[in-house]
Amino acid sequence: MMWRLCRLGLMITGLGGLLISCADLAYYRQAAAGQWHLLQARQPVVEVLANPTTSPELRQRLETAQQLRTFASVELSLPDNGSYRSYADLQRPWVVKNLFAAPELSLEPRHWCFLWIGCLSYRGYFDVDAAEQLAGELRAAGDDVYLADIPAYSTLGWFDDPLLNTFIQWPTARQAELLFHELAHQRLYLADDSAFNEAFATVVGRLGTERWLAQHATEGERQNYEADLRRREQFLQLTAETRERLMAVYTGSGNEADQRVDKQRILAELRDRYQALKQSWGGYAGYDRWFAQDLNNAKLAGVSTYYRLAPAFLALFTQEGGNFAAFYRAAERIGQLPPREREARLQALLIPILPLAKPPDRLP
Repeated sequence: MMWRLCRLGLMITGLGGLLISCADLAYYRQAAAGQWHLLQARQPVVEVLANPTTSPELRQRLETAQQLRTFASVELSLPDNGSYRSYADLQRPWVVKNLFAAPELSLEPRHWCFLWIGCLSYRGYFDVDAAEQLAGELRAAGDDVYLADIPAYSTLGWFDDPLLNTFIQWPTARQAELLFHELAHQRLYLADDSAFNEAFATVVGRLGTERWLAQHATEGERQNYEADLRRREQFLQLTAETRERLMAVYTGSGNEADQRVDKQRILAELRDRYQALKQSWGGYAGYDRWFAQDLNNAKLAGVSTYYRLAPAFLALFTQEGGNFAAFYRAAERIGQLPPREREARLQALLIPILPLAKPPDRLP
């Protein structure tokens, strides 16, 4: 969810679009307009807190967010800047719409390339009509499409990103994950590697939240977060297994007609397995909306983008002794490798290294 595009859009619009197509120019214009509207809606948090009309609930959430923001820089070595020191109410429940697409019989996501920031496995829109138009065109061409409501994104430090109404009311642990995730994008971002960027930021968000909860939360809050993580891991395992089954179908020897039948059967079984998993959660319905629509290759590819490499970064954090600054430096070194070497290095981290023998006092 990283956008230098908005500031770039302002620059390109000023050049009259000499170097890009009319369609691209329209895209950058909507990005620039959306970013401008967001910036204009910002108010310093100190002013919102001083306003007597601010509700007690919003006041408490903003105070907590400021505590999280300070924690991010002091304890997690994340950038110390003006991001999340202001607040904007956009009068809608999302900030951008991200469009994911993949071929009907493939899990390889479509990529879109942008000046300066490289290629991403999604395309973000402030303009809903423009997003729906592209989604319709891709569906008509045969692609699977997923249009996601996104509550926050990072401008990678180009602007001071505000707190938003789209997530300010979330539980503290979820809000912490999001803030730490977006600030992690400001700390490290690679052009042309969405999987690296999102997995890195996802792990920073999770580890940072665990550290926050260890220092500031009640035992009940920590248990709730642990339960949420367990459900998330089970959801990710379920979707990963489904992707593997679909991949076997798409790369197999069957004809396209048979592959389509197998695809629908596997997706139907995914829904059934989710219902069984939901029962084991005591009816927790947090993933119902995800399963409700656009259950297809594009949606499954989007999950993979965010989580496929996360275990590698978790292993790297452990390897660096649980020190955030050292972890960032190690991740930066990996990020400097050529793409194939980078992928190989991360894949190597996924392979557990077992000791040759355990000392007698550590035997079970």
